[in-house]
Amino acid sequence: MVKLLRRIARVPPTALLGMVIVLIYVFVAIFARWVAPYGQFEIVGGQYDDWSSQFLLGTDSLGRDMFSRLIYGAQNTVGLALAITALSFLVGGLLGIVAAIRGGWIDMVLSWVVDILMAIPQLIYAMLLLTILGTSTPVIVGVVALLDATRVFRLAHAVASNLVVLDFVEAVRLRGEGILWIARRELLPNMLAPLIAEFGIRFCFVFLFIAALSFLGIGIQPPIADWGSMIRDNATLITFGEITPVLPGLAIAILTVAVNFIVDWILTLSGGSRL
Repeated sequence: MVKLLRRIARVPPTALLGMVIVLIYVFVAIFARWVAPYGQFEIVGGQYDDWSSQFLLGTDSLGRDMFSRLIYGAQNTVGLALAITALSFLVGGLLGIVAAIRGGWIDMVLSWVVDILMAIPQLIYAMLLLTILGTSTPVIVGVVALLDATRVFRLAHAVASNLVVLDFVEAVRLRGEGILWIARRELLPNMLAPLIAEFGIRFCFVFLFIAALSFLGIGIQPPIADWGSMIRDNATLITFGEITPVLPGLAIAILTVAVNFIVDWILTLSGGSRL
């Protein structure tokens, strides 16, 4: 217990604040059904009702409780972004490490494919593919994860390429170990810190990207609560000086800043600094 308290005391205040905020978001996302006073699809009032004890943040254009939909939006948006980021790291990280270990034509072909996918802005690719393939949740996960995996591939390939030329990797290669053994036992332990930091950064980008797609109407589809579509659906209130449409954007900004606080701390540790 004493050691745990000492470690916590060494964590900078910004990182602690980020961890607390992320834990709150995770708690709200997991227990949204019990935290939210109403269902995300439930029409409980009139159109654009004011803030009150019954509706803490008023209602939207269809009479649904904004506070409840904000909570369910955490579950839908954050959960989807987390799944996409995990999938992109599984695909991009694995291919990047394999390309670095094998080299030769495998490295050349994979790098060539990644260069092609990164040549056009990610949003343009996503809009094109989602328009063709549809906007169901599995399609969104697959398309965005594929596009984001290119960035993960670049990082994993660069870090792994610097490691595979070192003596300890050459030694296990001469011993006859396979690619998966080398990746799991020799490379991943030495790549963990930059990959964890990149996971946080990529999560923020994916999180913002999903919200942008929903705002444009090609992301998470109604009536599912999503912060990006909530901004679009209630944008009319800005004309009347209401801050309700700003709240989903504020939720996005707070989570992004919190994750970046944690990532900055991880990058400091991976750089060899001591707090």
